[in-house]
Amino acid sequence: MHTKYVYCIATLLTLCFAQFCAAQNPLFPEAPGVVSYTYRNQLAKDLPGTLDTIKSLGIVDMEFSNLFGKTASEIRALLDERGMYCSSFGVSYDDLRNRLNEVTSNAKTLGASYVRVAWLPSRQPFTLELAQKTAEEFNEIGKRLRLEFGLTFCYHNHGYEFVPYQDGTLFDALVAQTNPQDVSFELDVLWAFFPGADPAAIIERHGDRIKLLHLKDLRKGVKGDLTGKTAVENDVALGTGQLDIPAIVRAAKKAGVKHFYIEDESPSIATQVPESIAFLKSL
Repeated sequence: MHTKYVYCIATLLTLCFAQFCAAQNPLFPEAPGVVSYTYRNQLAKDLPGTLDTIKSLGIVDMEFSNLFGKTASEIRALLDERGMYCSSFGVSYDDLRNRLNEVTSNAKTLGASYVRVAWLPSRQPFTLELAQKTAEEFNEIGKRLRLEFGLTFCYHNHGYEFVPYQDGTLFDALVAQTNPQDVSFELDVLWAFFPGADPAAIIERHGDRIKLLHLKDLRKGVKGDLTGKTAVENDVALGTGQLDIPAIVRAAKKAGVKHFYIEDESPSIATQVPESIAFLKSL
């Protein structure tokens, strides 16, 4: 038999075996969670109906970052009725610092285990001095959340933290200067990739410091920077953009990430969220 035909047959058999193994050992067999911001417009208009839509996709794990004019008790009741739950509660940094009792009361009523902050007002551009100041504040807040309220504090990166510093970035410095027992992280993979970092490598480097993950993808051809801002239309379905989602998921699974949330800020969530779920199931 001609050598090239032998090679083709061997290649085909290898691909078939790989697909068989993937089918028998899926990388992401569970349903992902979703961030409420993905459905912000729909939740603001019809919270119960939108929860029904989310549940119909097989999603039961929610991260709320807005109460949408409801009380935490009202949202909890709607979640309980549907067999859904809130694992993480996102708040502003100002609220966390100045209204801690209200924040923690809402988090515990919702059933959340994590309290998350996703933006630091007036700290851009990020500097070493700001990173050190932020680490001190995070340590104090995280300790109070843990000891007084039994909650875990998580910081969600937003891109501006990845200023080069020593052999890494100021994000690495922020992780290094915060106490592991009091401060954890929610890695937004797009906002790690956008300023030029490798999300999978970040997860591998920091291991179990990263408890939560925002899964999202960036439109091909879009160039990143340190602003922490890009058009919402640049969020695309997982697997169709620039990020290596399989490598990220593999690293996150190995690191023991607790919750994976789809976040899609685009106006195309009706088609893109189902596409993202299907992509995760195909891994």
